[in-house]
Amino acid sequence: MTLGRRLTLLSALAAGATVVLACAAAYLATRGELRGQIDGSLRAQTRALQVRVGIRPDGPPPLPGEPRPRGGLASGFAQLVRPDGSVDRLRGADDVRIPVTEADVEAAAAPDRAPFLSDRRSDGVHLRVMTVPVPGAGSVVFARSLNGVDSVLDRLRFALIVLCLVGTALAAALGRLFSRRVMKPVADLTSAAEHIEATGDLDRRIGASGDDELGRLARRFDAMLDRLGASQAALAASLDTQRRLVADASHELRTPVTSLRTNAEVLRVAGDLSPGERDALLRDVVTQAEELGELVTDIIELARDGDAGAAVEDVRLDRLVPEAVERAELYAPYVTFAADLEPCVVEAAPDRLGRAVNNLLDNAAKHSPPGGVVEVAVRAGALTVRDHGAGVAPADAPHVFDRFYRGANARGRPGSGLGLAIVRQVAEAHGGTVGVREAPGGGAVFRLALPWRAVADDAPAPGAREPVGAV
Repeated sequence: MTLGRRLTLLSALAAGATVVLACAAAYLATRGELRGQIDGSLRAQTRALQVRVGIRPDGPPPLPGEPRPRGGLASGFAQLVRPDGSVDRLRGADDVRIPVTEADVEAAAAPDRAPFLSDRRSDGVHLRVMTVPVPGAGSVVFARSLNGVDSVLDRLRFALIVLCLVGTALAAALGRLFSRRVMKPVADLTSAAEHIEATGDLDRRIGASGDDELGRLARRFDAMLDRLGASQAALAASLDTQRRLVADASHELRTPVTSLRTNAEVLRVAGDLSPGERDALLRDVVTQAEELGELVTDIIELARDGDAGAAVEDVRLDRLVPEAVERAELYAPYVTFAADLEPCVVEAAPDRLGRAVNNLLDNAAKHSPPGGVVEVAVRAGALTVRDHGAGVAPADAPHVFDRFYRGANARGRPGSGLGLAIVRQVAEAHGGTVGVREAPGGGAVFRLALPWRAVADDAPAPGAREPVGAV
């Protein structure tokens, strides 16, 4: 049985029980009132008889609710029962014979017994009987017909039964109507869950607007679907990125691996090489192995996809850049680096930020002519690196930070095309930006900007070297 049907059944049972109890109370109250009127008239007749025969010469007042004896009071039926059990018919006895019981005979023989009421039937007539002992005579039996009362009660009972049935049916119908509205969010929730289970479609929404528990549940379900959809989209994007990385990496690794294998085979099978040729091949093998190692390192760095577990701390960018400049001088001694650094603090993972700075400097050195100058500056959390090389072609500018992309001016130089992609990855992981533009007079300007704050004390920390001016 569904939850809606259970709610309908419970509401119908509750309403039906309430209606039945109300009808039963009304029936009993009406029955008591109608029979009470009959009993009151019989008690009034009893009192009048007792006054006449001298049992109550003072005529005490009637009980509350009882009618006072007065002329014209309906007398009903009466008969006298003697102590020997014989019966003398009195008023109305010719029409209806009142059945005599052992209690009536005992009351006729015991004049001190109190009057009592009873129900009897005679020839299809329902009688309400009052037996009154009379000293020296027997007992007088008064009777009033209850057929009229029974007829009223039968009609009332039928009306109340119909009312109970109609009320219960109406309660069930209304319960069904309202349960559909109340259970609509649950039905929508069930339908959405079944649809998602069957199709995997996370775009299904309920869109409930109520403020009750079901409305809040529906809204929380929609919010959960939003988060699941976002997580699924992020996961799909990550998987797609990883697939493209693997595909691109396999393509890029094929060339150096093939070259290494070729040179190794030449060294193995060619026994007539001169010492100069052998040294040239060995230098080529070493160079290709270094390029392969750098390529593998870059691929691993990209595969980390931001390294969410890297520790983030306050970093003095103006002190991190000089260390990168020193390193770049060792790898590119043919280039002059000029640094202009202003103190600032950024929040970043030092190792990853250092790798990004190194890549920018290496990229500038590769594109600078021998004897050229690479200008390095730090201003307000932004690192700018300018070279005086051939610059970046307008067609290449939107793609220089893509993985494995190499512009027309870079295809004849060593490199894997991953260095600038790592720079962008580091920038985005730290809430920053990276860009490139043409420099006035030739060359390119690369800019890495990160959230920053000013340094309260510009004095260098103990043991730290001063910022590099011109190298």
